[in-house]
Amino acid sequence: MASGQLFSRTTQALFYNYKQLPIQRMLDFDFLCGRETPSVAGIINPGSEGFQKLFFGQEEIAILVHSAIDAACAAHPTADVFINFASYRSAAASSMAALKQPTIRVVAIIAEGVPESDTKQLIAYAKANNKVVIGPATVGGIQAGAFKIGDTAGTIDNIIQCKLYRPGSVGFVSKSGGMSNELYNTIARVTDGIYEGIAIGGDVFPGSTLSDHVLRFNNIPQIKMIVVLGELGGRDEYSLVEALKQGKINKPVVAWVSGTCARLFKSEVQFGHAGAKSGGEMESAQAKNQALQDAGAVVPTSYEAFETAIKEAFEKLAEEGKISPLKEVKPPQIPEDLNTAIKSGKVRAPTHIVSTISDDRGEEPCYAGVAMSSIVEQGYGVGDVISLLWFKRSLPRYCTKFIEICVMLCADHGPCVSGAHNTIVTARAGKDLVSSLVAGLLTIGPRFGGAVDDAARYFKDAYDRGLTPYEFVESMKKKGIRVPGIGHRIKRGDNRDKRVELLQRFARTNFPSVKYMEYAVEVETYTLSKANNLVLNVDGAIGTLFLDLLAGSGMFTKQEIDEIVEIGYLNGLFVLARSIGLIGHTFDQKRLKQPLYRHPWEDVLYTK
Repeated sequence: MASGQLFSRTTQALFYNYKQLPIQRMLDFDFLCGRETPSVAGIINPGSEGFQKLFFGQEEIAILVHSAIDAACAAHPTADVFINFASYRSAAASSMAALKQPTIRVVAIIAEGVPESDTKQLIAYAKANNKVVIGPATVGGIQAGAFKIGDTAGTIDNIIQCKLYRPGSVGFVSKSGGMSNELYNTIARVTDGIYEGIAIGGDVFPGSTLSDHVLRFNNIPQIKMIVVLGELGGRDEYSLVEALKQGKINKPVVAWVSGTCARLFKSEVQFGHAGAKSGGEMESAQAKNQALQDAGAVVPTSYEAFETAIKEAFEKLAEEGKISPLKEVKPPQIPEDLNTAIKSGKVRAPTHIVSTISDDRGEEPCYAGVAMSSIVEQGYGVGDVISLLWFKRSLPRYCTKFIEICVMLCADHGPCVSGAHNTIVTARAGKDLVSSLVAGLLTIGPRFGGAVDDAARYFKDAYDRGLTPYEFVESMKKKGIRVPGIGHRIKRGDNRDKRVELLQRFARTNFPSVKYMEYAVEVETYTLSKANNLVLNVDGAIGTLFLDLLAGSGMFTKQEIDEIVEIGYLNGLFVLARSIGLIGHTFDQKRLKQPLYRHPWEDVLYTK
């Protein structure tokens, strides 16, 4: 066991098993104390590498993350404290690995429930190699104004109230981490504060004992008095009794062993910690308190009198001139985290993204205010989900059914169209699903898929302006623009597209109004008089019927309809639908194990 001070203002630690809050609390304490360098040198998170962003005062810093203990120790040779936040299952193995590193001097084990046999091995190795183990089942320790372990001393407000941002004259050691916080506060009220505080942990076999740390405190000149809080169970306090009797401690010791109420119970009771369980009269709180008092420690009559006993011991040292009055310093203000400040109403911050279609902050995600459970329980389909996420309202069933029919009809158009071709070539090049899908989607535009959008725009404009089919077609001809939605390479007036017939039949049966579609049919009649292939194609049918859906449902204003058409909702419908086919082509090529595609020479005109 080390014979003197464990920590200083330059002590740095490696933090095992990333936990954001305790690390940030350590860094906030560093800033509060005016440290120049952060106390956390690196983080060890098995299986992960990179860095974590945290704050050192106002400055955001990046702390390196290592996947292995030896790599972290090699990267940060000045870090000699290992703070272990591993679970009780892996705490022993990782702690032993740390103790075997030549750079590590102190290991703090936070987990409770570490197997006792494993703990004994850690203790034996630490003693044999002059290293220190704090814990298991500890909150850690603190040197005021210099360094603290993890969550020791709690929040910044508590640290400031306990004056732990600067060193005092009292050394404190306890089994209990929770009671440490209470005693830090008590000591700050009646003395000039803590110099160093340690919670050894509540397990039956702590890595270091109360007497280990009291003997250390006796060798630290800045510590003028020592406060000890023990508890019933075990015999650790008797080693302190022996040290007092042998004159190894020459500083005042104020001690109390909690658990005196145990005698009120007829049966044996365990008080919180694994070690807080009396195993006979000698392990009772009364016997230990009496032994400490007989050995020369100041022992109050009750816990309530503990504060007074500490105060009197401190005042006596001050009267004897052994303690000089400290000059109080005002600690710097720790910047408050934005989220905390917003919740407390101290600041208001602008948002960076606006969303009106979904919300996943509650117990379950919602689409346009409709809970996911309702969507499933009420039997909503894909068309209903599209209506919620795209239009922010629940459309009538005939509308959502029409959307679903459009998705099915546009899902694929064979392997030869540009999107499918791109997807197939990309998949055969060995690329992944997303890359293959995106390769196909990137071809969607004015020449592939864009006719649906254009058909809706041009037919709407012509109908709304009251143009006759003749006026509409001829005006487009004068502009040099082909009427989108009219014309097909294969289909003719006497060989109609079955998809168009299906859509028209569904709309005439279910839509309240099909004025735009009927106008498109009139236009088709005129164009067929010019050429037998100038039929209304599926793009024109979908485009005009989509207009009828918007106008006939009565759920959209004229301004909303204009905006929907202008934004390109129909292009979105085509993208959604065609993604199904493009994904299918990707899977098809990979399933068939097709090789890299190379275009045949005979299909290329080579010319100068």
